[in-house]
Amino acid sequence: MKELKMLNFDELTTEQKIGMAMVASVRSKESFEYTLELVKKRSIGAIWIYTDVDYNHDEARKAFEQAADYPIIFIADAESGMGDHLVGRHNSIGMTDSEELAYIFGKATAMEARKEGINTICCPLLDMIDKNAACGTNVRSLGCDKERVSRLAAAEARGLHDGGVLTVGKHYPGCSTTAHIDSHMAETSSEATVEELLDYNLYPYKYLIDRGLLDGVMTEHTRFSKIDDVYPASLSKPVIDIIRERLNFDGFCVTDALTMMGVVTKFGYDNSKGLAIAAGNDLALVWNNAKEDYEALTRCYNNGIFTDEQLDRAVKVVLATQEKIMNLPDVPEWTEEDEKLFAKINTDSIYARIDEGLPQGISRDGNHFFVIMTSMFTANDKGKLAEDTMTTHWYKPEKIEKILKEKFPNSTTYAIKEYPNTGDMDRVLRGCLGHDEVVFVTYFNSAAGVGREAFTPRIISLIESLQVTNSISSILYFGNPYVLEDIPHISRVIIGPTSEMAVESGIKVLAGELEPKGSLTYDIKLQ
Repeated sequence: MKELKMLNFDELTTEQKIGMAMVASVRSKESFEYTLELVKKRSIGAIWIYTDVDYNHDEARKAFEQAADYPIIFIADAESGMGDHLVGRHNSIGMTDSEELAYIFGKATAMEARKEGINTICCPLLDMIDKNAACGTNVRSLGCDKERVSRLAAAEARGLHDGGVLTVGKHYPGCSTTAHIDSHMAETSSEATVEELLDYNLYPYKYLIDRGLLDGVMTEHTRFSKIDDVYPASLSKPVIDIIRERLNFDGFCVTDALTMMGVVTKFGYDNSKGLAIAAGNDLALVWNNAKEDYEALTRCYNNGIFTDEQLDRAVKVVLATQEKIMNLPDVPEWTEEDEKLFAKINTDSIYARIDEGLPQGISRDGNHFFVIMTSMFTANDKGKLAEDTMTTHWYKPEKIEKILKEKFPNSTTYAIKEYPNTGDMDRVLRGCLGHDEVVFVTYFNSAAGVGREAFTPRIISLIESLQVTNSISSILYFGNPYVLEDIPHISRVIIGPTSEMAVESGIKVLAGELEPKGSLTYDIKLQ
């Protein structure tokens, strides 16, 4: 392996220091070539690694490694795991309420990351989320109980450390927003005070810091108006000072992507980068074009948006983080027992709420009517799946239909889109007649940049119409649990996280083959 040496702070030029305070986002050949030149000049602190770009990310990363004679922070997101070890986002970890499974998730994620040359992972998620949060954060969070989130996050962080990567808790200071706003789309805000943050949102941060489990934090774009009425947390010195001064955090702070509307609409693409360093971040996650971003950060320096003193502080923290990378442990052995444990995440996270006196599952021999909700992009012809266009996703209607027919051979299935037309609605309403039970299989595919999460009004109307006569006996649902608060009471509710194996496990629970061991991570009020 190539020998790397630490850079000497006193020998760095201003141009090198500016690059050290930046996470290069490499999503094109142009950005790759420019970043490679920065690496050769020892002028980049960190590089974000993708797996879904239009160039070979593995070859690019190897080119960076070959060109570098100093340790670079190769950083990535992995909320659902990585490689061959994926789960239904962090909510699946929370729903298991198992430190053992949280640990094995961290270990597996680190192991897969190191295969890709990644040494820093933006996990665990420490957000304390309530029902007002947007953009899928309810699915992503470990929950709303600070003790439970702390225990699970600490176990996951230990797994990440033992697996050989640095940890980044996000999104500091905790993402309790006051409206259904997605910071990818607009500024979000919170009225939480410093003391409220310390008591609740920052409780998991302190828990991990006190145990030496947190190497970095990612600052979010929510404005905490009672602490700083101008800047969001990612650009706010008073907010960042809380973790530095009150919690004695000495790791690095990296911003969330500085292309999100939560910052650029007020502060611009250029100035937000400089304001991030001035506020106390050590790394600006610029997220655009490496050349344009480096030049923008340089303009911010030349225009006095951040000072030499602020830049030097950031660079020293980045160098300290790079030194940590030099001392990461070797990747541990992955055993057969580890693999079995990991698989339990997607089975032990299934939750069921069943009315008193009802059995867990429905009859395997019964004549049931299954309504399978699909996306608008899944082709079907009058309820019959003609083409599954979601094969790269976790929710696969064609596969769901096949499993249901195998487990319930005397039943009928009907595929309905999120926005059904008049004919679809009528066929479902009439199709339900003469069947033993009606079961809905539904989901919500959470995504950033789309805002509020809910079933479409047409799906809600269909369910409400059927429940006038209590026609639906069961609902299988995968995704943000709060979505279910919009529908009337259903006697048997089975909830799972957003993963392919979790969907299969939910069907097994309905068939009485698997005990539902999961617990909800949020206090939702099902009607």
